[in-house]
Amino acid sequence: MKTRKYFTIDEIAALKPNEKIALVATINDEGLPHVTLLTSLLALDDTHMALGEFSKGVSKEYFKKNTSIGFLILTMKMDMWRGKARYTHSAQQGPEYEMFNEFPMFRYNTYFGINTVHFFDLIEANEKEKLPLGAIAKATIATLASKWAARQKKAEKPLGIFAFELFNRMDALKFAAWIDSDGFPKIVPVLQAKACDPATIVFSPMAYGGELLQLKEGTPVSFYALTVKMENILTRGTFKGYRRYAGVRLGVCDINWVYNSMPPVHGQIYPQVPLQPVREFK
Repeated sequence: MKTRKYFTIDEIAALKPNEKIALVATINDEGLPHVTLLTSLLALDDTHMALGEFSKGVSKEYFKKNTSIGFLILTMKMDMWRGKARYTHSAQQGPEYEMFNEFPMFRYNTYFGINTVHFFDLIEANEKEKLPLGAIAKATIATLASKWAARQKKAEKPLGIFAFELFNRMDALKFAAWIDSDGFPKIVPVLQAKACDPATIVFSPMAYGGELLQLKEGTPVSFYALTVKMENILTRGTFKGYRRYAGVRLGVCDINWVYNSMPPVHGQIYPQVPLQPVREFK
């Protein structure tokens, strides 16, 4: 796939609306991939990007510590751009701050607007893509036909009822993210991914195989699932390689971590975090 180090004028305009899916992959404090839905992400000009912060989340802390990020933007016209960028600085005033707060989504929001703008240098971007719906359909059918054979019996069940059902919904968009060989997070659509049990996600590499087959056994991988109603969940686990189940080649990932990425309260779901009593009030 062709890449370049700039956006065109038409692409800058296409990426500006907030009505889109924009995912940002960061690297957490343990060096593992984290994915966040940040629809405000856009191209400021041909070599710079920015996003407006309107709710607190750990991703903003992550990219301040490790400035390398990956991104995926899917517009309402189903045009998609993916790439890599590097965080440079933040601001709470200035023309970009005013621009974000003039967008209808934030200008007419009764409760909150953009409080901080984060800036990035574009490192690399793919040319405009279209989702390969034919290949995705074939990969989905292959996954559905064989996932039963990949089931594992484990005592631990990281995926609760909501997460398990979300990953198996036909209308859910799913994306995988991992740290690429250059140290930047990489995001790949994996709409064919399914949960075959509450601890395992599987997928056929018949769609995006050129990228998915680069995954090595033992690689930490995050899976982000999202519906049109903005229901979403983030999981992470260890890639166990490719194996044949019922005659079909599947990638297998053992899930060991689940995160609620839906506002207003983001937080880890699995492993469960013990409740701490509030001892100080400010």
